[in-house]
Amino acid sequence: MITLYQFPPVWGLPNGSPFCMKVETYLRMTGLPYQFASNADIRKAPKGKFPVIEDNGKIIPDSGFILEYLQQTYGDKLDAHLAPAERAVALAMRRLLEENLYWSMLYARWGVEENWRVTRAAYFNFIPALIRPWITGMIRKKVLKAMHGHGMGRHTPQEIYHIGKTDISALANFLGDKAFFMGTQPTSLDAAAYAFLANLLWAPTHSPLKAHAESLPNLAAYCARIKARYWPST
Repeated sequence: MITLYQFPPVWGLPNGSPFCMKVETYLRMTGLPYQFASNADIRKAPKGKFPVIEDNGKIIPDSGFILEYLQQTYGDKLDAHLAPAERAVALAMRRLLEENLYWSMLYARWGVEENWRVTRAAYFNFIPALIRPWITGMIRKKVLKAMHGHGMGRHTPQEIYHIGKTDISALANFLGDKAFFMGTQPTSLDAAAYAFLANLLWAPTHSPLKAHAESLPNLAAYCARIKARYWPST
């Protein structure tokens, strides 16, 4: 059975990490059996990040490589019907989510003091109170440094939110009135899109990104559909 290493649930979401939530949603969408690792320790993760899966003695880190492995090993249960041009579009939309919108969402959670307090309380309460401010301060500094290295952190808050809102509008326009992002059938793109949009809409943080997403009703309706179909008990 596939063993999934990831962060614990938070805020009523399956995961506060869109990448972890993407993998678990994909597993649910495909019906592949899985279990959670009882000893998940990010310090032991091969790339220092979650998610990671273990399957038949193989360790696979990174959500993108995990989905590729699952498709190659167990069959492409969601995307086999897509034409090459459709696969290209789905990949481009996933890159928009994971390589661009992610960073503006990260800024809203980690870079804004009010939201950072909410994030810190949810993610790091397991750290002893005496050393929590020091440890979490180091982690936050590392995250913001990575954002600066990416380039998103070099922009003003207004510019970061403008970039993110443009991405959100593109997602809403592409989705339109379709049931799923690529049409009438769910695909692996929906695992990623739901993970990011649910984290944006339903996490108890506030930003112009969230307000903009809330102003686009098809995104909330889409998340509600995915939740009802694959996460009915959460």
